[in-house]
Amino acid sequence: MPTQTPLRPRTGRGAAITLAVVLVAELMNALDASIVYTALPLIQADTGASSAAMQWIPAAYALSFALGLITGGRLGDLYGRKGVFLAGTAVFTLASVLCGIATSPQLLVAARAVQGAGAAVMVPQVLATITVTVQGPSRAKAFGLYGMVMSLGGVLGPALGAVLTAADIAGLGWQMIFLINLPIGLATLLLGFRYLPESNAPQARGLDLAGVALSAAGMLLIAYPLTVGGEQHWPAWSLAMLAAGAVVLAVFTVQQRAKTAWGGSALVALSLFRNRAFTGGLAAQLLFGLMLGVFLLTWVLFMQDGLGLTPWQFAPANIAISAGGMAGAMLASKAAARHLRRVPQAGTVLIALTLTGYQLLISHHGTHTPFAAAAAPMILIGIGLGAIGSGLSALTLSQVTGDDAGSAAGLFNTAMQLGTALGLAAASFIFFNHAPAGSHGTTVTTAFAGTLWYVIATLTLMWALMFLLPKPAKAT
Repeated sequence: MPTQTPLRPRTGRGAAITLAVVLVAELMNALDASIVYTALPLIQADTGASSAAMQWIPAAYALSFALGLITGGRLGDLYGRKGVFLAGTAVFTLASVLCGIATSPQLLVAARAVQGAGAAVMVPQVLATITVTVQGPSRAKAFGLYGMVMSLGGVLGPALGAVLTAADIAGLGWQMIFLINLPIGLATLLLGFRYLPESNAPQARGLDLAGVALSAAGMLLIAYPLTVGGEQHWPAWSLAMLAAGAVVLAVFTVQQRAKTAWGGSALVALSLFRNRAFTGGLAAQLLFGLMLGVFLLTWVLFMQDGLGLTPWQFAPANIAISAGGMAGAMLASKAAARHLRRVPQAGTVLIALTLTGYQLLISHHGTHTPFAAAAAPMILIGIGLGAIGSGLSALTLSQVTGDDAGSAAGLFNTAMQLGTALGLAAASFIFFNHAPAGSHGTTVTTAFAGTLWYVIATLTLMWALMFLLPKPAKAT
């Protein structure tokens, strides 16, 4: 195991390159989680994939990513975050090439699973590296950029997928959405090897294999039915798996407590949960993922199946969210050091108020909602998302020590993934029960208008949980 040397806060060119390297890695992951959706029809036509295979192309990535995040974070603590980051990036890049040259849906699904596993090792090191190498006011700015990149990747993925597939570069078509990761991944590896500092948790004494097995089994038992159960109308086996997953995670918690009590090196640093800022932020992050899972899916269906727009026609609305997200993250990074929890709370309030007006607008106009009126509010929603994403990550991890940075980052990312899966599952109840797949027009607009009340309620609960985050000091 590498020995940690004291880290000095990085400044100047070295700090900028370090931050750029890890943020590019995060952007690759955020894009690859969503970029594939636009290309699915072409992939199906080219490979003859079945409907089940089409579901598994995105699901294989999401599942393996969610399963490995906690372990990936701890690996960085144990064996050095730089080395683990480079290993995860190498696996991710190689798997991207395998995705791009896959000639059958089975090979593509398998490569996507490996790609997600590489991301699960790579991504926790991003937050952990920022946590241990960036100090003072610069940390808030770094987390602001992280939130912006995370939000932008999810929103820009489908649009970038459309551009790359339509461009048909060198006749590669949909394959380019994966092969584009090759030059980016190689550049990340070269710059990371040169500029990333090494850090680890010197008091960690080995990987908790029993904890790895229990956490992976519990996450699989929960994430799998959440991913595919809704498509199959929640059969009995999916509910049984969810219950079994809850039991396994309860056993995992007991095992981690025992491991800690006996002086062993647990997979999860349970001391993190004694910190109210971390616990509150983790719960808010879970709800943030849930809210995004419900809203983004149903909003896309509202724009396409409700208003009858093509992906290209409502591209300006995607651009509006992206621009707003950049602005919100930048504003949050500047204000976070002084206003602390007020920053993400302001983001939740802004989105909730905007969606309240949006709901009233759609309820009144239905399928005749003007495009400008449907797209313009996305700027405000993007600003709110940027403020939440950057502010929440900074404040949740603000009091985490370097020894637990990897574990904390793994848990924080897992909360987002699990929340998104819960959101997609919730959409089956609150949207698709009223607008089954294939619905159009008024059926879709009415279902979306009703869904927005659930989104607003989730934002309200997030706002309340954020009172556990650090509060601004009273003026003297």
